[in-house]
Amino acid sequence: MSDDEDFEVEVPELAADDPMRAFLPQAFGKKSKEADVAAQLSRSKRQVKKAPVKAEAAQQDGIEQKRIVQEPASKDYGSDDDDDSDDSDESEDDEYPVSHELVLKTHERAVTTTSLDPSGGRLVTGSTDCTLKLHDFASMTPTTLRAFKSVDPSASKTSTNSETHPINHVEFNPLSGGTFLCVSAHPQAKIMSRDGEVLAEFVKGDMYLRDMNNTKGHISEVTTGTWNPVDKNLCVTAGTDSTLRIWDINHKRAQKEVIVHKSRAAGSAGRTRMTAVAWGSPLQGGPNMLIAAAFDGSLVMWSGDGPFARPAAEIREAHKPNTWTGGMDISSDGRMVVTRGGDDLIKLWDTRKFKAPVVTVSHPSTSDHYAMTNIKYSPNSSSIITGSVSGHLHILNPGNLKAELVTPVTPGSPLITVQWHPKINQIVTGSANAEVHVLYNPNTSVRGAVDVMSRAPKKRHVDDDPNFTTDQSVGISGDSIVTPGGVLTNSNASSWSERHPTVGLTASGRSRDPRRPQIPMVTPFMKSQPDEAHINQSIPLSSMRDEDPREALLKYAELAKKDPLFTNAWKDTQPVTQYAELSDEEEEEGPDKKKLKR
Repeated sequence: MSDDEDFEVEVPELAADDPMRAFLPQAFGKKSKEADVAAQLSRSKRQVKKAPVKAEAAQQDGIEQKRIVQEPASKDYGSDDDDDSDDSDESEDDEYPVSHELVLKTHERAVTTTSLDPSGGRLVTGSTDCTLKLHDFASMTPTTLRAFKSVDPSASKTSTNSETHPINHVEFNPLSGGTFLCVSAHPQAKIMSRDGEVLAEFVKGDMYLRDMNNTKGHISEVTTGTWNPVDKNLCVTAGTDSTLRIWDINHKRAQKEVIVHKSRAAGSAGRTRMTAVAWGSPLQGGPNMLIAAAFDGSLVMWSGDGPFARPAAEIREAHKPNTWTGGMDISSDGRMVVTRGGDDLIKLWDTRKFKAPVVTVSHPSTSDHYAMTNIKYSPNSSSIITGSVSGHLHILNPGNLKAELVTPVTPGSPLITVQWHPKINQIVTGSANAEVHVLYNPNTSVRGAVDVMSRAPKKRHVDDDPNFTTDQSVGISGDSIVTPGGVLTNSNASSWSERHPTVGLTASGRSRDPRRPQIPMVTPFMKSQPDEAHINQSIPLSSMRDEDPREALLKYAELAKKDPLFTNAWKDTQPVTQYAELSDEEEEEGPDKKKLKR
């Protein structure tokens, strides 16, 4: 028999519906995991609906102005029955990056502020749950849309019982992506690194000083802040103590400049709350200016280089007094300023004629519930974006504030914060339902959410399920082995939260839910101590440490009288103790007292 002859071995073939086929290999060699990018992008596609716009003439301060009444997009509008063709929809998709979206659900309460670093790779979001969430687009996949770190800016290592405060504003340094400004509902703002570490904490001023020019820091809550567009070491914060303070991040013990706003409202005693601040960039030929809005309705402008003793221009009733003007932004050329007030109005101002608004439109305000509601210019100032009470994103014309596009983002939940990043051409929104939406367009947007949806989804492994994971400290057999240095776990816990008590905690050991009671953090010293129940069961008389010694001795008082253990032999022959009787005179005299030396 030669070696060239072939032998055929008859093997019974499996049926097509045999379940054993699931265990057979489908191919040989290394399998490459590829993603169906087109399918993933199509799943993230959203419908862009255009809102109808109504115009009406209005008279204000004797000047005829144009007011646009904006209506949210209806469900029926923009459907297939409309006359708009698909070509027009595609052109709108290419003009604004709102055709697709990426939803991040990492917070537990309303998202009040968002910020992207200058490169667009890292996203920081703040919320009323008193935490910051750090997201990295380079590490996320379509199935792992989560934050890689959660930070509580108010937590300190010295005390786990520190207070927590809602986050009012976060903003990356536009000239240095390694740091960002964090403003919480606290008198002290913080400079934090892109990894969530506190680099500097500005000092708190003396609240008993009446003259704010002599204080070194804010004496009450800081509402917002922003960076200097030219100097990466300077930032400004606005507080409820009627001051703006310019800080040098390298000198945190005192501000560089303090700007005191003197309110002229009746009964205010010269003080009000600063609600919004914006710093104009002179990089495109515009002036370097600092503009702030106050709670008394005034709008004040200073020169960005100083001096700050007197404002360059001031409008006393730019918005209705005692309403919160939370949104304000300056165009890239420094000529126009847009403000969104608590009086349900959006106004456009010209810095060259800083007396009356150029255009005024009606827009429902959310400042009464969410003071951080903002309004922003697009990167090239060709549009203005803001949110609405109904959860719609409004893209306005920068000339007449007419709504060019209204699209629902979180219907039924107010849209609080918006940001349009210039480098990756994506819009980030934060809503009251704790959702962060990253709107993008695969054709015009780069990196960011486009890269996330283009990656292959991470395959879930059986070890990711904690129900199938064996706790090594408990043992495979389930019999607990207690050692002096061991950590005891609750092996009989039925819920996942009981088996993993540290999940859901911040780095300092505090609960991410501010409604939960504080649980003391388990220190390394506490981990090395045996369990109390094990000590009481295995070591005799260990409960004596918790007993009152007096009550423990009195338990044997009657028994000692009836049956004395040590003096039983002398019970009958023990003589009665007799003491000498002293008169009262002898007790009063006592021993001779020494005479005091004079």
